[in-house]
Amino acid sequence: MRNILLGILITLAVLLGFKYCTEQKKDEAVLLESSALIQEQIRNVGKLVVTEGHFSEVFNYKNSKELFGSYFTSDKKALVVVNADVTISYDLSKIEYEVDNVNKILRIKSIPKEEIKISPDLEYYDVQSDFFNPFEAKDYNIINQKVKASLAKKLEASQMKVNAKDRLLSELSKFYILTNSLGWTLEYNETPIYVLEELQNLQL
Repeated sequence: MRNILLGILITLAVLLGFKYCTEQKKDEAVLLESSALIQEQIRNVGKLVVTEGHFSEVFNYKNSKELFGSYFTSDKKALVVVNADVTISYDLSKIEYEVDNVNKILRIKSIPKEEIKISPDLEYYDVQSDFFNPFEAKDYNIINQKVKASLAKKLEASQMKVNAKDRLLSELSKFYILTNSLGWTLEYNETPIYVLEELQNLQL
């Protein structure tokens, strides 16, 4: 009888051990599959153009050159009509992240700064100059630089950057939804994101 009980116990131990090893392998396979899915999702994001805008303005350019001291001046001027397209984008393929398989955490360490592209189209009207002070290539360069500086100020005063951040956070919410559905935790700058609303308050 004792031998029979011992045999039964050994059989149960073997079966439990086999079941434990099988479940461990299954959990490990699911974990690796989840990790691969998260990394693939991040790699597929690519460049995100989040905001596009259009600015128009009229720019007056004037330059005076003194002749014979300050007795005479030679002036040149132009009226410039500017139409510019502006885009704000994020290259999310440059996100720095870490996948912690042991603790099931996706850690986003840094997000690249926004890329601002200003493409002005300049039309010149009423261009006036003379022999002593002609329009040169450097004048067009100066006008282009001043126009871009003016447009950059307009961009800062507009809501475009705020809208761009909102679009970015909307895209990042996909990472939260994915990790949450897999039973993982999303972290940004060592701050865990437990509810979607917390994502909207991130300081990028």
